[in-house]
Amino acid sequence: MLKYTLIPLLPFISFLINILFGRNYIKDKAHWIAVPAVAGSFILAVSAFFDVLGGHDVNVNIYSWIVSGDFNVSVGFLIDQLSAIMLIVVTSISTLIFIYSIGYMHGDPGYYRFFAYLSLFVFSMLMLVMGNNFLVMYFGWEAVGLCSYFLIGFWFHKKSASDAGKKAFIVNRFGDFGFGLGVILIYLTFGSLEFMQVFDKAGSIAGQTINILGNDVNLITLICLLLFCGAVGKSAQLPLHVWLPDAMEGPTPVSALIHAATMVTAGVFMVARCNPLFSMSPVAMNTVAITGGLTAIFAATIALVQNDIKRVIAYSTVSQLGYMFLALGVGAYSAGIFHLYTHAYFKALLFLGSGSVIHALHHAGHHDEQNMQKMGGLKKYMPITYKVFILATLSITGIPFFSGFFSKDEILWRAYQGGDLGKFLWLLAALAALLTAFYSWRLIFLTFHGTFRGSHEHEHHIHESPPVITVPLMFLAFGAVFAGYVGIPPIFLEHGDRIGEFLAPVLGHPAGHGTHAEEIFVILVSIAVAVLGWMVAYNMYIKNTGLPQKLQDRFAPVHKLLFNKYYIDELYSKTLVQPMLKASDKIILGFDTYIIEGIVNGVPNLIGAFGRKFREVQTGMLSNYALVMAIGAVCIVGIWVFLK
Repeated sequence: MLKYTLIPLLPFISFLINILFGRNYIKDKAHWIAVPAVAGSFILAVSAFFDVLGGHDVNVNIYSWIVSGDFNVSVGFLIDQLSAIMLIVVTSISTLIFIYSIGYMHGDPGYYRFFAYLSLFVFSMLMLVMGNNFLVMYFGWEAVGLCSYFLIGFWFHKKSASDAGKKAFIVNRFGDFGFGLGVILIYLTFGSLEFMQVFDKAGSIAGQTINILGNDVNLITLICLLLFCGAVGKSAQLPLHVWLPDAMEGPTPVSALIHAATMVTAGVFMVARCNPLFSMSPVAMNTVAITGGLTAIFAATIALVQNDIKRVIAYSTVSQLGYMFLALGVGAYSAGIFHLYTHAYFKALLFLGSGSVIHALHHAGHHDEQNMQKMGGLKKYMPITYKVFILATLSITGIPFFSGFFSKDEILWRAYQGGDLGKFLWLLAALAALLTAFYSWRLIFLTFHGTFRGSHEHEHHIHESPPVITVPLMFLAFGAVFAGYVGIPPIFLEHGDRIGEFLAPVLGHPAGHGTHAEEIFVILVSIAVAVLGWMVAYNMYIKNTGLPQKLQDRFAPVHKLLFNKYYIDELYSKTLVQPMLKASDKIILGFDTYIIEGIVNGVPNLIGAFGRKFREVQTGMLSNYALVMAIGAVCIVGIWVFLK
């Protein structure tokens, strides 16, 4: 019991110590509290994983949290196959990011605050994945949203950073409102919020409907769609994707933690956890799959033309999350979690690798350190960063036999098996894979190849990042290469899909069927598009470097549309943000004028008017006072007689 409690508790203790004593006492030694805490959580998570591997699942209530009549919710933990995988992902990636942050954030005046917020972020995500009921999950869900606000806007003196933090928090309010309604509807329907009780009773309400505005709506479908609203927000799916690319305004370790191991994976985990509910609703499943497929291709097209190195990787995250939801929507829950697992390593490596580049350019005095158009030729100055970047790129593009190849191809294969809709989604995903290969290699070629496009003075000062940054990159590179070997498809190795078998008790087995010839066809197409993407990028950015500008000039409207992200932000600003601000101004002005001013100025004016009238009673004539006293005495006697 204590072991499982300590997994989230250690980061929370680290947060308390650093936030209370960091400013005056701990200061630049904050990592001595934070790193051992998260590393301890990782060790305990590994122990918990082996407990589950040995058949010892845990579902325990720690203490009663809320008791009100029949409503009784406890803080409890569920450690099964799904949460065990998530614990390994969250704690291992977080430990490496914490160590990396020592070098990256060195000298920052908010050093102690950074590690405090980072620890709270990890605590929140651990509570989310370990909770055994929807309310504990919801607590962690909202807490990671709060921490994202703290961390994205960490450099709050920058307007772009503070705006990005607010944007992430506010956009997620839309999705979380639906998620909250879904949790309430679950309790009203099942009389419980504990996962096991809800899932056991789910079959009993199959076919039940609820009347909304005169229309009968399938109850399970409504619950699932409301829950999925939260996933659309947290995991940045269309149309609530707009916050995630701006999250790069936070320090690079924050970007890595959000994009790889914590916040954005919450939606994927939640849908997988609730698979007994989603599997009962074909409408909900199709909604999840189509949303994922469209998001994968949508974000990939935007990433093609971005020049900010972190923004390219951010849109890559949005696209890869679309892959995961596509898998969940076609019933391949284990494939979605498998890709979450491998993606955590190669995406953390990409972000931290970009941070290494930014760190080196910043210390060289290069003030446009995130613009790839101002880079070039860095591989000779940063050989370690270059090599790990190559490994991460080989993985994300699906080159055999790197981690991303196994997990992404599993998703493509499961989608292909899903009938007409599945084959359409497979085409979208395959096209997204082609675009992924192109923009990933474009990033490599613009950043590391060719000649440096900054000044000679800046180039002279560029050097490899210190070991505290490069060593975590090497560990992540190992994961980017080998993490996928726990899910080798049976077509390559019988009984090789160990992660699928491990997750089967919670997520089941996918129902699709297909021939070996079809599976080989899907694999060959996947490899072909990965190689084709590399070839096109190589031709444009290595062999024929003038071609990108020619294409940009020829297709200027398309380039402008993609560069401006389809103007979704501008659309939201015009249709939602600005009208709400104008309405708020009018409401606030009216409330301030008629309510606040009415109370603040009205009450004193009323008292003054009463005082002026009452002063007229004071005439100074003794006869008037005597008359009043006499009248008063008569009234008192009259009342006494009447009452008697």
